[in-house]
Amino acid sequence: MRTLAQDVPNQLDREIEISGWVHRIRELGQVNFVLLRDRSGMVQLVFNEKIDYTPETVLTVKGLVKANDKAPGGAEVHPTSVTVLSRADQNLPVQVNQDPDKYPLDVLFDNRAVSLRMPKLRAIFQLQSSLLKYLSQFMHAEGFFEMKTTKLVGTGAEGGTGLFSVDYFENKVYLAQSPQLYKQAMISTGMERVFEISHAYRAEKHDTPRHINEYVSFDVEMAFIDSEKDLMEFEARLLDYVFTQVGKNDKALLDLWGATVPAPGAMLKAPVVGHDEAKDIISKAVGKKVFEINPEGERALSDWALANNGVDLVFINDWPRKKRAWYSYPSPDGTKTLAFDLIFRGLEITSGGRRINDYAMLQDALPKFGLTEEGLGFYPSIFRYGCPPHGGFAIGVERLTQKILGLVNVKEASPFPRDRKRIAP
Repeated sequence: MRTLAQDVPNQLDREIEISGWVHRIRELGQVNFVLLRDRSGMVQLVFNEKIDYTPETVLTVKGLVKANDKAPGGAEVHPTSVTVLSRADQNLPVQVNQDPDKYPLDVLFDNRAVSLRMPKLRAIFQLQSSLLKYLSQFMHAEGFFEMKTTKLVGTGAEGGTGLFSVDYFENKVYLAQSPQLYKQAMISTGMERVFEISHAYRAEKHDTPRHINEYVSFDVEMAFIDSEKDLMEFEARLLDYVFTQVGKNDKALLDLWGATVPAPGAMLKAPVVGHDEAKDIISKAVGKKVFEINPEGERALSDWALANNGVDLVFINDWPRKKRAWYSYPSPDGTKTLAFDLIFRGLEITSGGRRINDYAMLQDALPKFGLTEEGLGFYPSIFRYGCPPHGGFAIGVERLTQKILGLVNVKEASPFPRDRKRIAP
């Protein structure tokens, strides 16, 4: 049975078998060392003969575990037999045992199959795997049903703009921007609480550190709510659980990036400010009147929340109707919406709110946004035949990962990023 590197210190004076990649070689003459890497970490191998391996060669090693305070974990393996499973070309496109910061992002992206072997880069996706697990755990514990909806749609959730078209037999369809309309359909079936973790696509010609054209969206929809406040309170509890689990179980991954997460309970202190109040806070922070909440404003709001509430997260609600999607539930006077965003460490990671669930209200809203019932396909039937008050939100998983680890570019949080220029590897 194969032993993992992290478990080697528990096998002192025992014969074990371990497999992995040659991470680093140190030749000192009569005694030579190989650092072997597997998914759990590193183990030191000690050889009394010349080493005939190249970095990234894959080995299976049988040997005796001995204590050594200078070795990783305080133990090392003295091999009795070595099997080369796959020999690596010595001309690596990137050196896996170096710091990824030494390479431009494009070089790391172009050589992704090798660069992702770098422990620091691989940690991004080990942490992301944990995030997905904790998000899912919380949702199931709260009585939500997980679903997977189609990604081939006849129209967009936000009015048909920013869509990638696809030839689908004799028809033209689009890659889904969001599962929004289908989440609402599932609410109307009586499931009441649903969530989905899946890819979404935005045909927007951005080229910034905060945008990506294919991303993973964590989507939530819940019935029988009164306003966006129910959703904000739910998301605060959700993220408090996620951050608490990360801090407890994934500290080693955070340490590789010098990263931290909000302390348990901190998320529950995140302030809620209205859209107009948010602009006033930003205006005071930047020393000039602002009319839009732009990236500079999001950073200023996070700084304000950290200074005043001890946590760099802030909810923004009371958004003007003209700035939100057509399905957003309007305020009583019709000028604002029951919608919100969540800013985390200077970046919007969530958008959500209560949706229109009344058929007559939907009919009234569509012309104001240049839409027709016919153009929305099946969607109006959700409300024609009865749908409870409901709402939801979405979290961009790459953005959440980016802000936890302090990554410079959101593309770093995608194993194989897609933007307006990159479609390979």
